[in-house]
Amino acid sequence: MARSADEPGGSRSSATRTRRKVRKHSDRFLDELQDASRVTFVSHIHPDPDALGSMMGLAYLVESCLCKPTRITRDGPIGRAENRTMIELLGLELEPVESLTWDPDEAIVMVDSQPKTGRHSGTDDLPITAVIDHHETPGQLKGVKFVDVRRNAGATCSLVAKYLKEQKANPPKEVATALLYGVETETAGYPREASAVDDEAMMYLYPRADKNALAQIRNARLPICHFETLLFALQNTFIYDRLIISWVNDLNQPDLAAEVCDFLIRFEDVDWAVCAGVHGDKLLLSVRSSLKKAAAGDLLRNVVGRLGRAGGHDRRAGGCLKLPSTSANAIEEIQSELRKRLLKALKIDECRGQRLVPLRELLLNLNK
Repeated sequence: MARSADEPGGSRSSATRTRRKVRKHSDRFLDELQDASRVTFVSHIHPDPDALGSMMGLAYLVESCLCKPTRITRDGPIGRAENRTMIELLGLELEPVESLTWDPDEAIVMVDSQPKTGRHSGTDDLPITAVIDHHETPGQLKGVKFVDVRRNAGATCSLVAKYLKEQKANPPKEVATALLYGVETETAGYPREASAVDDEAMMYLYPRADKNALAQIRNARLPICHFETLLFALQNTFIYDRLIISWVNDLNQPDLAAEVCDFLIRFEDVDWAVCAGVHGDKLLLSVRSSLKKAAAGDLLRNVVGRLGRAGGHDRRAGGCLKLPSTSANAIEEIQSELRKRLLKALKIDECRGQRLVPLRELLLNLNK
């Protein structure tokens, strides 16, 4: 007896299965690069391990699958000790984005960021071929041929690991280590911001990674400015109900704002931590929350408003404000405005901040 079209093996069922067959993200990504003479990877300013690992992993994917030359860039300096150690140990060669010349037929891939978000210093006017990211901060994606933005993923490196797995492009130790550290740094906070794709990536990468190199990166040697900044930050940290704010008027390295914030959010009496540090002519902001569904990126965007740019994830966010002046009065004015906005956004009554370390104890320690 002939099969019905609706029965297994029938013509309609076969057609439905064919229509439902969706091409992998990695296939479509590589297709968009087929005609490029070269592929250059760019990311946000002061690239972190997630950005660095993602660029390294995608460069390996392109070189192994398409046999095309690639370039990995950096936008601005890299200050954090762990990130510098990662670059040195894994032999990652970065080209300053401001020094590059661009060929008309090369493809530019933006990783761990999106165009026109205010997180770049030299790539806003470039024609972007592809964007791969996991941030909630919306960018200008019109005209971008390939877009893979998954806000539920904890790390962009997790998406890149999935691409490598899909293409059976077995990554060497250096690439696997960079990707694993990128996933680790993005999902290490509490509560953990991660999904199944991140867990799958870690299981895929861990057996392939260099465990000794990973340990060296995690325990990178720290310069004296790290401890100087931490001391200054603690001396200028204030508690407002469930919010803690640290003001650092001389931030030696831009990455230190996030490090201070990561340290302060572990204080048991608060749900929110903010570090605001002056670096050059900019005020850099870092925010952390211990709450679920905190929407930290949205909150910081609303707080900053037209003063600058900001965005991020559910429990982690960052921002940047251009200072009209670096005088003490100008910095104090912007700090006061930000404090008021933060208290209002978190529905905390206007109050005088309580020092984390009482001034009396600070003076006693200085006199010892």
